[in-house]
Amino acid sequence: MTEFEEIWQQMLNGEEYDATHAGLRSLLQKTRIKLWEFNGLRPDHTEEMNVILRDLFGSIGERFIINQPFRCDYGCNIFLGEDCFINFNCTILDEAKVTIGDNAFIGPNVSIFTPCHPIEPERRNRFIEWARPVTIGNNVWIGGDATILPGVTIGDNVVIGAGSVVTKSFPSNVVIGGNPARIIKKIS
Repeated sequence: MTEFEEIWQQMLNGEEYDATHAGLRSLLQKTRIKLWEFNGLRPDHTEEMNVILRDLFGSIGERFIINQPFRCDYGCNIFLGEDCFINFNCTILDEAKVTIGDNAFIGPNVSIFTPCHPIEPERRNRFIEWARPVTIGNNVWIGGDATILPGVTIGDNVVIGAGSVVTKSFPSNVVIGGNPARIIKKIS
């Protein structure tokens, strides 16, 4: 196993790793080039956009819409279900696996984060990171400007209110909102 493969595996396993490793920086740059190409295409060039996204993501359903601009770190750690819609300015930092189920509706300016950083400045300044996966169930609607933090799991049939900051996991069939997000009501 190469040094890069070891760092990559540490990252995916949720272990601490050096976020400045040359192999990670190189892969980040390759992803940014693909995203630059995707985001620079005319909106009616959907076939070309879809080819780039299929090459970028770990997996993606047959039917999806992702509006430009879209941003992510690696792309290959994103697994998107069937019939998903992602609106403008979505950012997914996918140092860990991000799984989004079928029929997800993601509003504009939504952010999904997996990387974590130390609270101690000395360690943080050495670019030590670790990551926690995010899982979003089927039939989830995420309102605009919502932020989902590392390690969160969202059940099926959940509505996340606009502007919410989701700091913990939630079960299926609820409406959540606020900062930090809390259950507002259950969906029957």
